[in-house]
Amino acid sequence: MLLVGGASSRFGAPKALARLNGETLAERAWRTLAEVCDERLAVGKAADDLSLPFPLVDDATDIRAPIVGVVAGLRAARHEVCVFLPVDCPLVSADSLRKLVAAVGVPQTGPLPGAYPKAALPVLERRLAAGSLTLREAVRELGLPTVELDPAELLNVNAVSDLDQLRRAAASS
Repeated sequence: MLLVGGASSRFGAPKALARLNGETLAERAWRTLAEVCDERLAVGKAADDLSLPFPLVDDATDIRAPIVGVVAGLRAARHEVCVFLPVDCPLVSADSLRKLVAAVGVPQTGPLPGAYPKAALPVLERRLAAGSLTLREAVRELGLPTVELDPAELLNVNAVSDLDQLRRAAASS
């Protein structure tokens, strides 16, 4: 599952459409998910009207929180375990996603990227209905295991300067 429903408030524009090495962050994540997943879904806000090269599952809410995308993705998925990759984590490898799926867990840095079982839906839905939007707390309640991943892969692009830094690093390597 590709999560594209963030507000991108610190970034100033939709992160999904930002470019890195000739492709958008959304295209990059979609390609990485293809190496791991039998089923790929992008989850976000239809109202954002993002020009994506693949269909979008509307999360059907105005709430901007990762838990919303995870709930919508689990509801739409055919499989019992789903890996979620936020569009703003462009360095996560297919191997790391496979490790998360194998453990049905989350990395040491937090709840995303992460692999969640459909069985988690009742807990996530209850928390969402109660206005408890912190996915990190939901992970604790669910007891999902932690998987040690390379911290460099877990870089989160929050600002244009983060993306510029990645571009400079790619150009110098």
